[in-house]
Amino acid sequence: MARLADYFVVVAFAPGKRGSGDGQGQILQRFPEKDWEDNPFPQGIELFCQPSGWQLFGERNAPTFFIAVLTDINSERHYCACFTFWEAVEATQLQNCLRKVEEEEEEMVEEVTALIQPAQLFAPKSLVLVSRLDHAEVFRNCLGLVYTIYVDGLGTSLETVIGSLLTCTIPITGGAQPDMEDEGARTISLGAGDRQVIQTPINDSLPISNCSVALLFRQLGITNVLGLFCAALTEHKILFLSSSYQRLTDACRALLALMFPLKYSFTYVPILPAQLLEVLSTPTPFIIGVSSTFQSETQELLDVIIADLDGGTVTIPECIHISLLPEPLLHQTREALSLVLDPELEMADLAFPPSTISASSLKMQDKEIRAVFLRLFAQLLQGYRWCLHIIRIHPEPVIRFHKAAFLGQRGLVEDDFLPKVLEGMAFAGFVTERGPPYRDTDLFDELVANEAKRMQADEGSKVRVLRHIKELAEQLYKNENPYPAVTMHKVQKPTEGCHLRLHQRPFPRLDEGTIQWIVDQATAKLQSAPPLVRAEKKCMVPSGPPLGVLMERHGIVLANSARRLEVVRNCITYVFEGKMLEAKKLLPAVLRAMKSRAARQCLTQELNLHVQQNRAVLDHQQFDFIVRMMNCCLQDCSATDEHGVAATLLPLVTAFCRKLSPGITQFAYSCVQEHLVWATIQFWEAMFYGDVQNHIRALYVEGNGEENHSEKEEKSALEIAAGQCRLWPTMSREKQLELIQKEESTVFSQAIHYANRMSYLLLPLDASKSRLLRGSGFGGDAESVSNSFITNSIAGSVADSYDTESGFEDAESSDVANYVVRFINRFVDKVCTESGVTNEHLKGLHVMIPDIVQMHIETLDAVHRESKRLPPIQKPKLLRPSLLVGEESVMDGLRVYLMPDGREEAAGGSIGGPPLLPAEGAVFLTTYRIIFKGTPTDPLVGEQVVVRSFPIASLTKEEKITVQAQVDQFIQEGCAQLQLRSCTFQLLRIAFDEEVASESAETFRKHLGKLRYPQHVSDTFAFTVGQSAKPALQPKAKEKNPSLRTISRNLVKNAKKTIGRQYVTRKKYTPPSWEHRGSQQHFPEDHEDEISVSEEMDKGTLSSSTTIRPSDKMTMSHLVERACCRDYQRLGLGTLSSSLTRSKNEPFRISTVNRMYAICRSYPGLLIVPQSIQDNTIQRISRCYRQNRFPVVCWRNARTKATLLRSGGLHGKGVAGLFKSQNTPAPGPSQADSTSLEQEKYLQAVINSMPHYAEAGGRNTLSGFTSAHMSGSDSSEKRQPKLGSLMKQVMGGKDPGTVSRGALGHRARVITLSSPKSMAAKGRDSPRGKWGSIRASGRMSNYALTTEIGSRLAGKELLSTQPNGSPSEASFLRQHRASLYIIGDKSQLRGVKPDPLQHWEVVPIEVFDARQVKSSFKKLMKACVPSTPSPEPGVAFLRSLEESEWLVQIHKILQISVLVVELLDTGSSVLVSLEDGWDITTQLVSLVQLLSDPYYRTLEGFRLLVEKEWLSFGHRFSHRGAQTLASQSSGFTPIFLQFLDCVHQIHLQFPMEFEFSQYFLKFLSYHYVSSRFRTFLLDSDYERLELGLLYEEKGERKGSQLSRSIWDYVERLNKKTPIFFNYMYAPEDGEVLRPYSNISNLKVWDYYTQETLAEGPSYDWELVQCPAEELEEATLPDTNAPQSRRKIIWPCYSNRSRTEPDAISRLLEELQSLEMELGQVPERWKDMWDKVKAFQRAEAQADPSGRMGASSLLMASSLPHQRRSLGVYLQESGVSSTINLSLDNDASSTSTPSSGKQGGRKSTSTLYSQFQTAESENRSYEGSLYKKGAFMKPWKPRWFVLDKTKHQLRYYDSRLDTECKGVIDLAEVESITPGTPTMGAPKMVDEKAFFDLKTTKRVYNFCAQDVQLAQQWIDRIQSCLSDA
Repeated sequence: MARLADYFVVVAFAPGKRGSGDGQGQILQRFPEKDWEDNPFPQGIELFCQPSGWQLFGERNAPTFFIAVLTDINSERHYCACFTFWEAVEATQLQNCLRKVEEEEEEMVEEVTALIQPAQLFAPKSLVLVSRLDHAEVFRNCLGLVYTIYVDGLGTSLETVIGSLLTCTIPITGGAQPDMEDEGARTISLGAGDRQVIQTPINDSLPISNCSVALLFRQLGITNVLGLFCAALTEHKILFLSSSYQRLTDACRALLALMFPLKYSFTYVPILPAQLLEVLSTPTPFIIGVSSTFQSETQELLDVIIADLDGGTVTIPECIHISLLPEPLLHQTREALSLVLDPELEMADLAFPPSTISASSLKMQDKEIRAVFLRLFAQLLQGYRWCLHIIRIHPEPVIRFHKAAFLGQRGLVEDDFLPKVLEGMAFAGFVTERGPPYRDTDLFDELVANEAKRMQADEGSKVRVLRHIKELAEQLYKNENPYPAVTMHKVQKPTEGCHLRLHQRPFPRLDEGTIQWIVDQATAKLQSAPPLVRAEKKCMVPSGPPLGVLMERHGIVLANSARRLEVVRNCITYVFEGKMLEAKKLLPAVLRAMKSRAARQCLTQELNLHVQQNRAVLDHQQFDFIVRMMNCCLQDCSATDEHGVAATLLPLVTAFCRKLSPGITQFAYSCVQEHLVWATIQFWEAMFYGDVQNHIRALYVEGNGEENHSEKEEKSALEIAAGQCRLWPTMSREKQLELIQKEESTVFSQAIHYANRMSYLLLPLDASKSRLLRGSGFGGDAESVSNSFITNSIAGSVADSYDTESGFEDAESSDVANYVVRFINRFVDKVCTESGVTNEHLKGLHVMIPDIVQMHIETLDAVHRESKRLPPIQKPKLLRPSLLVGEESVMDGLRVYLMPDGREEAAGGSIGGPPLLPAEGAVFLTTYRIIFKGTPTDPLVGEQVVVRSFPIASLTKEEKITVQAQVDQFIQEGCAQLQLRSCTFQLLRIAFDEEVASESAETFRKHLGKLRYPQHVSDTFAFTVGQSAKPALQPKAKEKNPSLRTISRNLVKNAKKTIGRQYVTRKKYTPPSWEHRGSQQHFPEDHEDEISVSEEMDKGTLSSSTTIRPSDKMTMSHLVERACCRDYQRLGLGTLSSSLTRSKNEPFRISTVNRMYAICRSYPGLLIVPQSIQDNTIQRISRCYRQNRFPVVCWRNARTKATLLRSGGLHGKGVAGLFKSQNTPAPGPSQADSTSLEQEKYLQAVINSMPHYAEAGGRNTLSGFTSAHMSGSDSSEKRQPKLGSLMKQVMGGKDPGTVSRGALGHRARVITLSSPKSMAAKGRDSPRGKWGSIRASGRMSNYALTTEIGSRLAGKELLSTQPNGSPSEASFLRQHRASLYIIGDKSQLRGVKPDPLQHWEVVPIEVFDARQVKSSFKKLMKACVPSTPSPEPGVAFLRSLEESEWLVQIHKILQISVLVVELLDTGSSVLVSLEDGWDITTQLVSLVQLLSDPYYRTLEGFRLLVEKEWLSFGHRFSHRGAQTLASQSSGFTPIFLQFLDCVHQIHLQFPMEFEFSQYFLKFLSYHYVSSRFRTFLLDSDYERLELGLLYEEKGERKGSQLSRSIWDYVERLNKKTPIFFNYMYAPEDGEVLRPYSNISNLKVWDYYTQETLAEGPSYDWELVQCPAEELEEATLPDTNAPQSRRKIIWPCYSNRSRTEPDAISRLLEELQSLEMELGQVPERWKDMWDKVKAFQRAEAQADPSGRMGASSLLMASSLPHQRRSLGVYLQESGVSSTINLSLDNDASSTSTPSSGKQGGRKSTSTLYSQFQTAESENRSYEGSLYKKGAFMKPWKPRWFVLDKTKHQLRYYDSRLDTECKGVIDLAEVESITPGTPTMGAPKMVDEKAFFDLKTTKRVYNFCAQDVQLAQQWIDRIQSCLSDA
């Protein structure tokens, strides 16, 4: 029972201190005057009676009533019910009061009396009831009754009423008790004829809310209240504002009611008096109500959420973030609330809403809202009891809550809201209050335990949710109002308006004695009454279902999780069974699986099974695997370890161990310390409590004996605890003490155990590294921002001492010990005080801990020492690379990891597949290459071998790198990492293994540098090969070689002297020693290629009667054998007859003027010059040109006899002289003038040598007319039109404005070529690049242009209108074609004025120089082989490719080449005179010859071309390739590679014109930089001669010949295998190629992007030809499974041409193997091929009917065919046994060649059918037919396609047309009949070749080329019709 009211107080107004306008409250009387013992009188009541301050009013107000709440120091709440009314104040009274105050304050009276107005004033007076019970209505009635008695003057005495009010007692919780005596307790009467029933709640733990919650929602709305609710739970400050005090109280009460079952434990003041407003700036959270009159004072509060109840708004300051409920709970709660508050919402849209929907009454609605929140908490805290740790049962339960596990099970670790709630005070109180297993239960306990399943089931259905809410609401309502039928209230109310009566007597003074007597009576009576024993309703609290069961539905179950777990299990089984290889394969999958929680738990369970008796000894490899799995598992755990993975691993890390040496064992914990979780004190606490709970449970389970043991096992610790609590009161004192002592010692022993465990995991293996404390492994997480163990839970003092101590560097290891000791001490203090360990024990622990740590450090020292001695983990054994003959190892394998670079295929990339990189292996350095060989670290491809290598000579950049992301867990930090880039488009990113000393890595770099840049060319691999010792630096001149001997005598030394002499005097020649050679020697690449033109005959004499001395005949023959000479003779550019008499009719002669390399070092010894030019003239001319490279002839067009010349650029002086007008001769012929005259003569001599020049009547240039119809030949007519547009295109669309037009006459024209950038067709007007557009029609009617177009292109288009707009020349003037065009550099020819008397034209072009090529190539390498992966590789590649401008340069070269080809082809000679004449010039000249002369497109011819133009004419290979130390600074400039790329582009466009394959070009690209062959070393013939490379005779070749000439190697290889041969080679005689050069037509060469990791580059043929069978057998797994023949081909791994050769190669291979089997000598592949081709040709001739397959066509190149572009790929399945190259789907091309010329043309093009991009359709049969057009239209040939699939006959304009011109649907065909020729039908065709096709719409007339074809067409169409 409890008192209804503790105190009754009367408070009245008293004037305040002077100066303040307000008065103050004053307690007039209080009853009882003595404080109750159990409940002292609360201080400060007078403030709360008038919260806005005591003031006097000018009129009477109506009485008010509200309840204020005061909280005392024990956090008990006192409810103060204040009833206030107003009494008139007499002036005298006031003055009396004031006088008293004055006496106290000794102040003047007058001043004060002046303040008082004469009018009557009213002062407030309050009657206050103070109670600990919250019965608002009862208090209102009681105080109202007192007031009524006083105001209406009822007969009852106030003292009796107040006395009985103070003595009334009521039960705290009533509930419906059936016995009626109880009525008295609940129905009270205060003795004034009144009667009230007090409804006491059934269960006092549930709050009482009346209607307050519903009101709060009405005032603020759903979202606002939910926000406030979350804010209160997450401990924010909340302030309510309202002008009504009662409303403030209600709102605060409502918020508290919503928080049930949590209790608010911070400041709670529903009505805050004005004097206490500063409380609002307290730092702690609060819920406070303030009258809205003080709203302005609340404005500056920055961290307070303000809810204005009157305005319905909630204001949240910017700095506050309210965490809301987790989804989906938030949404569900909102939905449920709207169901309750606004039931009409659901029906609002219905057409026929139900007639009656009424919201419940306010009281009911209030309970429904509370029911929603009760459900919410039940869902939020579902299963909380399973996370309680009971750590003591006796003397009373001590319970801890495992937050991390709770959050982990719910999957809300990352959530914003729940973790904050669990951290809060309210929840701590909840655990203390509701944790104990044996106590009273209430509605919430039942809800959590029994309704969980139901709530889950109800989730989706609103109806069921609402039903549940209503049921709960009923219970809540019933709890508050247990007696619904009570209407027995009878309380008198005062009469209306009584407060306005004028003469109201003041409230009487009550007689204290009477009241005190009544109270004393009552207390005495209570004491004498027997105590009411309340029946204990305690019971065991049900736990409800565990969380896991409930959460399954929400957890995202991975579809393949079962498979993953199986992998984890298998891997662990393999480890323990010792199947290491199997385990290694699965390991990456296991490590990946560790991301999922299930897999981590599975891992811990599986490992548990392998621990026997707390110990599992493993061998080193097993230990390594287990540790890696554990680390990976822990790495994905957070510091809180919410899933308990670290907790389950903790016992395991102290169980798994390995023996290091006798008596020294290493445990797993020393290898898994790098995780944040071990430094988290919360983790250790949770672990500790968990263990303690298990031990305490065990204590009681065992204590109960063995009998019903099995059942006991099932009981949880809480259940056992509940049982014990129930028994506790019945036990004897001794028994109780014994149990307490047992429990305490259990906790104590656990504390010792944990001190040990913690020292294991916190002390690092190497105590000198205080790793943990410096925080390397322990980056703090969000909660603990500091880095080491000094997380925020460590006391500040520790942090301070950390700073002070860390000053001592030497004391580091003890440092670690100190920290660990401190950390453990803190932990022990906390857990022991919480779990009630005695002080003595605690002190003992503190003494023990340092010893434990010290002991552990000592054992670790030994372990650390031993573990250092361990042999490193068995790494895969190093695979040795195979080396070339003569290649020697410089540094043996250094173990490295090959890291992935930006090329993504090898690393898995976009195409998927297992990552081949990173790979572990070794890097080898040999005299020739850098080789990486190893195996991928990903065990799924662990059996594959990865090889990446490149020649040292091709290394372009070597740099140290740091890899940002740790690529692999093996790679230790701090290991050296290198990136090596090669110009063979290879990149090695290697990280040295930790076992490789840093010195070794440095040595490796030094060796690499030395080998890459040798002192001299003779130190390169091509020279040193096969020499075991380092070569003594002697030139390897072979003395037996007479030619060399004689040359070396006569040559270099005296070269300069001999220039003017007639005879060479012989002197003994000794080659200068290496040291004195200049930096001329540069680039190792070729030797035999240069035609050594050191003619040994004395051709210094100019007489033609020179005879060859017998001793020099050998030399002469050598010279004649050189490539230049062979080619000159082939071209008919002069012969070397024995008498050397020159035939006068030859326009050119072979001059030996440079045989001593005296005139030009970089030219060959034999040169072609015009017949009429004397050698001494040449010497003078050469001075005008750079590097003395004067114009020489290098090729002549056999048809037009136009010549191609090359030279260096002009020196400035020469230019001025050359183009100076000679009309005004200088006073004296100066040297410059005579030179330039000679130059002019020289050029004139070249022009005179041209036959057309003579034909044109000795005129200098060909007139426009002649050139248009030159000698009436159609060839010139055909080619004529092209040049106009071509020049225009090359000029980039600019008008040739530099040409000055003067009088009629023949003049030199200067034509401008724009810079490479303006090549885009932006500015082109009128005939926009006709050349391209004419071509685009399919290259068939290329030249079939009318003369009119021709003359237009040739003439008018080149006439530019001048800027003023008048035509520059009369339009009848035809453009003249010059006889000689000089292609020069624009910059050199600037300001040159054309001279009307000259006969040549200068074409100034802008070309890029070597520097631009160099930088462009660098960018190209980075584009094709990026060093770092990019987010979108495709886009990045294209972007960087464009930036490199490589294709722009290739476009430029091709474009100029095609221009030159056109000029030569139309009969004009061309002199290419650019830069120094050895870079771009060489490229252009070589390409022009390749395009113009089919001979150079053969293997032999291409060799000759390279030897002649590149080697003999001195392209500086050494210098451009930076092959020696001297040229290192100049960098790598791939001029030759650029040329090869151009050839590759042409090869792609004309695949049938080249005898060699694309592979041949790649082979050259690779080896011209590899230094494997001597061919491409050095800069000129002169240098090769010095080294004695030029004349190595065939008879003298030794074994090491391999390295001499690349051409010999190619020749030998070509005999063995068709690798360099192009099967599609079917040249057309004399065809000049004109490739497209637009960038859109150029392709990136796959040489730049492909690689084969299986074997490294395939260009060292010996290395890749290992027998494939052996390999296959070696890699077969030892299973008996049937072996499949399938091969997996990876784009970046396999060598595709070998694993899947094309059809012909495969057939040739098969033939060879069959011949071997039969024991025959295998026939050479070439002979076989030739036989097959010959057979095909014969077959073609023997079959005039034209029914042979397309394959024969391919081989039989007798048919004339058009320019064949686009490759035909011969990759076939390789199964067919005949060479079947049929390219169409069925036997499509049967109708191809016919006797008619036209048919033949068409047929060739059939080959390309499958490459017509737009033809995705299916062609069953096709061919050419004439078709009669519709009415009145002529017959036209059309290409018809019969398509069975679509059942239609389509026709096209031509074979190459991609757009269908018409379709005949076969469904509409009625009949097909033979036809007759009609008017306009093709002549010369047999009548029987006509047939008609009748459809429902019209009749089609067709005509085939002959009868058979017609018949075939009819048959085919018939069969199609019948099939249908």
